[in-house]
Amino acid sequence: MGMKVLLVGGGGREHALAWKIAQSPLVEKLWCAPGNPGIALHAECVPIQAEAIDTLTAFAVEKAIDLAVIGPEAPLTLGLSDRLRERGIAVFGPSMAAARLEGSKAFMKDLLDRHAIATAAYRTFRDPAEAHAYVTAQGAPIVVKTSGLAAGKGAIVCSTLEEAHAAIDRIMVEREFGSAGDEVVVEGFLKGEEASLLAFVDGERVLPLAGAQDHKAIFDGDLGPNTGGMGAYSPAPCLTPALVRRAVEEIILPTVRGMAAEGYPYRGILYAGLMIDGDDLRILEYNVRFGDPECQPLLMRMRSDIIPYLLACASGSLEGMSIDWDPRAALCVVMAAQGYPGAYPKGDAIAGLDRAAEVTDTMVFHAGTRGLEGRIVTAGGRVLGVTALGDGVAAAQQRAYEAVTRIDWSGVQYRRDIGYRAVARERS
Repeated sequence: MGMKVLLVGGGGREHALAWKIAQSPLVEKLWCAPGNPGIALHAECVPIQAEAIDTLTAFAVEKAIDLAVIGPEAPLTLGLSDRLRERGIAVFGPSMAAARLEGSKAFMKDLLDRHAIATAAYRTFRDPAEAHAYVTAQGAPIVVKTSGLAAGKGAIVCSTLEEAHAAIDRIMVEREFGSAGDEVVVEGFLKGEEASLLAFVDGERVLPLAGAQDHKAIFDGDLGPNTGGMGAYSPAPCLTPALVRRAVEEIILPTVRGMAAEGYPYRGILYAGLMIDGDDLRILEYNVRFGDPECQPLLMRMRSDIIPYLLACASGSLEGMSIDWDPRAALCVVMAAQGYPGAYPKGDAIAGLDRAAEVTDTMVFHAGTRGLEGRIVTAGGRVLGVTALGDGVAAAQQRAYEAVTRIDWSGVQYRRDIGYRAVARERS
């Protein structure tokens, strides 16, 4: 008998996970809650929202699920993995206590501080007046962040004091990010190049994935406000094998050991957002799930069956495992709705999905879509993640954009320079 797997979530990351999990010969049946029209090609979608902890737990018990894979951060911070483990179900995803690494930036920074792990200098505040006074004393550039979850949009890099004071007011006074802004973290601005290193973690051992880099800003040239991510690629040329070793030994392993020592061992995928400036290597942030859109190019490149790694993280048995990677590069371009990351319309019919699917070595991952009267329409800010493989980042970039130009809807926006740093490195 094959395994019964439940995947939780309905975005681009979950479409990539569903596509990858469905390829495993170990899996007999895959459900996804709530899923989306793209995921429906690989799994049976059930109309249960990712935050509906009680309903999801009841469904998992009823279907005798062998493995639950939790995609987004919200159900993890709400304790879904704890509830499922209590019912004897193997879970890929950290406990509620361990998910605070992402759910509370104040918790994360304090943990790094206790274990002497290199990060930016910081202070946390619950009183806007104190935050304003600190910023005035520190000067700019400076970074103001919501401590709580803000869908990737809660970190505001301020190049002037005026911007920093405005950011504090947006978060703490105008409550732009709701309760995520009850507490703010103000930290020193780190210069350098940002890269993402994800790792499978089983509570004590760490198995790094290939490096990746994402583009957070909405406009070409990394301009404009931050989004959840407008594109990503792997490998990341700036993450050399030596830097990966250092990141594991100096940052990720000490974090995992610190979590275990303090009584909340970490199991699942751990996403380390790193800042690299010459030999200076620091941790900017942790996420407690696959990055979206980094997940898409990483899983396109992963040749190994993913299920043994998910099970090993769930059971604490990663020892001796390694991952087989496609030597080619993969690049993902996010196609977003008009107005994103601000207010955006929904319900626009998407044309050209079948034509885009004809491009070789390309996958169109659905992020914010739904079915309506036989058509697929937009249903989110980030709508699609068009991801392609190629011999080098430039080739993957060319292929991804070939597919992107075949897709259209009213007001579609996307960056035209995803991967530009890596392409420039290849050319030089």
